[in-house]
Amino acid sequence: MRIAVCPGSFDPVTLGHLDIIERAARIFDKVVVAVFTNPQKTPLFSMEERVDMLLEATGHIPNVEVDASSGLLSDYALKLGAQVIVKGLRAISDFEAEFQMARMNKKLAPSIETMFMMTANEYSYLSSSIVKEVARLGGCVGQLVPQGVARRLAEKAGRS
Repeated sequence: MRIAVCPGSFDPVTLGHLDIIERAARIFDKVVVAVFTNPQKTPLFSMEERVDMLLEATGHIPNVEVDASSGLLSDYALKLGAQVIVKGLRAISDFEAEFQMARMNKKLAPSIETMFMMTANEYSYLSSSIVKEVARLGGCVGQLVPQGVARRLAEKAGRS
């Protein structure tokens, strides 16, 4: 069985994330979307909320599972028996940091490959950070995130 891990902080999950997850699910037998803590970020949503949003957003994809972790991605992928880590790239500016992480993961877990997927053009500008900023300032995020996420963002902003 070909298992891939799609890691991220997903704070919150966007349609760009879903684009990568759906495409990975067409390639691999099982895709585990893993919500990781990022010590360099202060999340808007708790780990449990992010997992719940992903479960709702990926419920239509039968070979996708959602999980959470806080350790090393390489250790997590090895524990799952994954062969591949799938990372989405929006622009060339994402590549340098992702490349460095991929090289470190390869050093820590030589049996696991990293696969980069370019996001669809319509999501190339999209990030969780920009979605949160638009929502915080009262903008419409309905075409940027799944419906359940838009509702939760409105609740966080006090506009439910």
